[in-house]
Amino acid sequence: MKTISIGNQSFSDIREKDCFYIDKTDFIREWWEARDSVTLIARPRRFGKTLNMDMLNCFFSTEYAGRADLFKGLSIWEETDENGEYAYRELQGSYPLIFVSFASIKENAFEIAYHRICNILMQTYKRFRFLLEEDFLTEQEKKQFLSIDREMPADIAADSLGTLCEYLSRYYGKKVILLMDEYDTPMQEAYVNGYWDEMILFFRSMFNAAFKTNPYLERAIMTGCTRISKESMFSGLNNLRVVTTTSKIYETSFGFTEEEVFAALDSFGMGEQKEKTKEWYDGFTFGMHTDIYNPWSIINLLNEREFGTYWVNTSSNGLINVVIQQGSANVKQTMEDLLAGKSLVTDIDEQIIFDQLEYTDTAIWSLMLAGGYLKVLRSVFLPEGGYRYELSLTNMEIRFMMRKMIRDWFRHPAARYNDFIKAMLLGDIDAMNEFMNDIALQSFSSFDAAKNASEKDDPERFYHGFVLGLMVDLSDRYHVISNRESGFGRYDVMLKPINKKSDAIIIEFKVHKPKRESSLEETVQAALEQIQDKQYDAELVAEGVAKEQIRHYGFAFRGKEVLIG
Repeated sequence: MKTISIGNQSFSDIREKDCFYIDKTDFIREWWEARDSVTLIARPRRFGKTLNMDMLNCFFSTEYAGRADLFKGLSIWEETDENGEYAYRELQGSYPLIFVSFASIKENAFEIAYHRICNILMQTYKRFRFLLEEDFLTEQEKKQFLSIDREMPADIAADSLGTLCEYLSRYYGKKVILLMDEYDTPMQEAYVNGYWDEMILFFRSMFNAAFKTNPYLERAIMTGCTRISKESMFSGLNNLRVVTTTSKIYETSFGFTEEEVFAALDSFGMGEQKEKTKEWYDGFTFGMHTDIYNPWSIINLLNEREFGTYWVNTSSNGLINVVIQQGSANVKQTMEDLLAGKSLVTDIDEQIIFDQLEYTDTAIWSLMLAGGYLKVLRSVFLPEGGYRYELSLTNMEIRFMMRKMIRDWFRHPAARYNDFIKAMLLGDIDAMNEFMNDIALQSFSSFDAAKNASEKDDPERFYHGFVLGLMVDLSDRYHVISNRESGFGRYDVMLKPINKKSDAIIIEFKVHKPKRESSLEETVQAALEQIQDKQYDAELVAEGVAKEQIRHYGFAFRGKEVLIG
């Protein structure tokens, strides 16, 4: 039984130490035969992107010339042509290659992120310092080479990869292969932390120099979790081949197939756990290939020999957290349904337009699909063109992550959250008010989603997040329903007891309107009167719940001030 090297993304190290490895080298053949100039591959995080990129590095780079031992016994080494000759062995170690990764750029300010990027570029140049040791570069070129440091101006940094390609191409007499891993990590962090415009301007210039106007480029691959829109980042880059989760190429190159997972379970003496493994970690679909598993979860399962939320614990899930928390009322309602095991039917735009995340629900579902949080159950081709997709949460691991994420919004600390639940069920208005005002004061801005949301929209976003928080801990006792029709209107929240002996609860939320109400007390009263006037009890009464078992709560908001009655 081979050793599992957790977190090891070095292909050479894994092969040299004979660690557990599932052969993905056929990706080399498939990519090389495709002959695409620039390929962008979008896959969820922890799906082997970096390991595959390092595999390409070890196969093609002159740095690894003569390292056939790394590939012996793997599919690419045994691949033959129509004449029975080994088709790829002579390519090993034969190209100048630049490998750069932006996976570590996770800063909260542009200036810090930019200096980190410059440092990565500086370290990349240092790997090729031998270019300075001969009379190969001109004095001006040597000066440029040495100017690549943490403090270099943006125009020098943006041109640096394209310039390095020129130097290496001249030195080796061959065009250069460029590998860029996690290209979108800096952009995601820029969006979350509010410096999107500055970051996108810099990377647009860099990509133009490295991929569009670069005559010294043989081929390039970029990997990331998302496909950022062409208008945002790749304007004018017409030689770009984009591979998303719905594309029908490289379907099994990233992630483990079910056959690979089941074979691994057998070899590690866990063959009896196949069905449970499928329930926990299956569900990803790439192209037409279903039953893809997340490699990170599987290797941790094999190593720890117990089931857990391995994949979802590898990241803060910051972007997904933000877009759901800041999403519209419909987004939160749909999340309730997804967590309850239901599906979502929607259009998908695989070009993630970050500027639209706060305006269109489709952009959010597209981002969640690209990130692996949602899976495709089926797709239907539309007469007008394009597809409509039925989506659901990917698997049990994702469901646990989403529940925890939403619960964490309301735990300040967890014990106080539980106290609020108890107070609400017991009808302790004073305790409810104390908690809600503390939460609103500390966290209301977190729910102030869209920069262009109206004052009316903000509390609506807040209460839908609140409903999701309730659902996490009350789903075994109540059916939590929001924004549904009953009587002559649509109530905000209904807690329908599973045990008919428990009280039902109806909650109405209202924003204070100074022209209509002189105080928050009057706003609360207006909320309670609306419950009565619109006969929101009708649904519960029709199902046999006695009137005296139905409690009403009115929540009134004025800025960060809350009053419950």
